[in-house]
Amino acid sequence: MIIFVSSNRVYVLRYRYKHHIKMKNSVIKCILSGMLFLAVLPLSAQKQETITFNINGMERSCVMYLPAGLKENAPLIFVIHGYGGFVDPKSYHMNPVADKYGFAVCYPKGIKDGRGNPCWNVGYPFQADMKVNDVEVLCKMAKLVQKKYKLSAKNTFLTGMSNGGEMCYLMAYSKQNTFAAVAPMAGLTLVWMYQKLEAPAPIPLFEVHGTKDHTSEWFGDLTNVGGWGAYMPVPTAVNYWVAKNRCLEEKVDSLPVKNKTNGHYVITHKFINGIHGNEVWLYEIINGPHAWPDADINTGEEIWKFFSKYVK
Repeated sequence: MIIFVSSNRVYVLRYRYKHHIKMKNSVIKCILSGMLFLAVLPLSAQKQETITFNINGMERSCVMYLPAGLKENAPLIFVIHGYGGFVDPKSYHMNPVADKYGFAVCYPKGIKDGRGNPCWNVGYPFQADMKVNDVEVLCKMAKLVQKKYKLSAKNTFLTGMSNGGEMCYLMAYSKQNTFAAVAPMAGLTLVWMYQKLEAPAPIPLFEVHGTKDHTSEWFGDLTNVGGWGAYMPVPTAVNYWVAKNRCLEEKVDSLPVKNKTNGHYVITHKFINGIHGNEVWLYEIINGPHAWPDADINTGEEIWKFFSKYVK
């Protein structure tokens, strides 16, 4: 009887041990499978969508681009189109840069002027009947976008092409605390801005401009031959911000161009050692036309290189 009981205990112990090992192996397999699934699953999917806000009694829309796995409180860059332009993220090649560095991009749409062209109200002579305050609109839109997508209020930046570039200058001259730095592309400073406005605070600024730009002339148009209103030479306009930011030193260099056969080359002027560490950059594209400068440089990379210096 004792032997029977002993052998039964041995059998039970062996059975329980084998059963325990099988269960343990199954649990480990489940854990490993779960870990593998989580490893390949993105935190959030890449998203591009059009959204509309009611701002100052008007419907204003924008296209938002959010990279996959974008972190909460990520930086935000506004990219605004030129006169008569439209919202087309592919034209600016900013989305791949956003994927690489982890920031969101907002492409707002301007409203139509009396000519029927989508634009930003920067005080051109033919915009005299426009009542919209686009500085206020963009600032309010930025706050709404920040809240909706949980993006950084401190790290929001503004860039734009042509009329969008003028909007960058007007924003810099205005009393706003929404955009931490601006980057006008082929932008200009209208004389009325320079004469009537005084920037309330220094702000980092980055201008890229072609010397053969015949829409926004490098040497300015003080007599309004082009019909956009009198505007300043690009170097003079940029020097205002060099002084405003109290930059102490200029570093001049060159930047390789994508196409070495088109007669373009890039001279970079970087004004450094400004107040609060601010800098002002001017990329002078010799023989460059009126264009978003992707034909000559990696524009998105250069814009982010500048803006990232001011991420807090």
